[in-house]
Amino acid sequence: MVNVGYKVLFALSFWTMTTEAFPKGNQRIKCHLAKYKSLPPQELEAFKKAKDTFEDIMLLSDRKCSTRIFHRNWEVKELSVRKTVILVEKELDFTINVLENVDDPSLSKLLSRPLEILTQIREDLRGCVSIQQTHSHRHSRRLNNWLQNFRKSKETETPECREASVILNLFRLLNEDLRCAAYRELCV
Repeated sequence: MVNVGYKVLFALSFWTMTTEAFPKGNQRIKCHLAKYKSLPPQELEAFKKAKDTFEDIMLLSDRKCSTRIFHRNWEVKELSVRKTVILVEKELDFTINVLENVDDPSLSKLLSRPLEILTQIREDLRGCVSIQQTHSHRHSRRLNNWLQNFRKSKETETPECREASVILNLFRLLNEDLRCAAYRELCV
């Protein structure tokens, strides 16, 4: 009788270990953004050098942009955690796309490390977005409106103005939007 009890206990333990301890699919992916609460100073310095170089280039050019690609009348902390992650992932996706296509060789060279960092952040965010999309496909009205305006602005701006928008928005993206996504419910 005791042997049967041990066998049942062993079978239940083994079943629990193989079904719960090793989840498959989206459940297996974890959403770890806490490391982005504050980027290391040397990483931020790489972004600053690229931004400063870009500003020098802009001063020498006749570029006139009144871009509003990243403009919004609300703060990211007003969104739910899930919506914040989606917003930051969309911003990052566009930012990386633009920075990968910068024409100026001196700026392009300075952007290599920032692009590595942004690409890693985007991959981490995509893991979080894929987890969250299994729970809900609806966006808030605020996020939906912003995403529509974001798409329109991206399409109507010249490549030079998209570049300016992205580079001038980098620190807001890193220090406000990404940080808010990393702090999750504690974003204030």
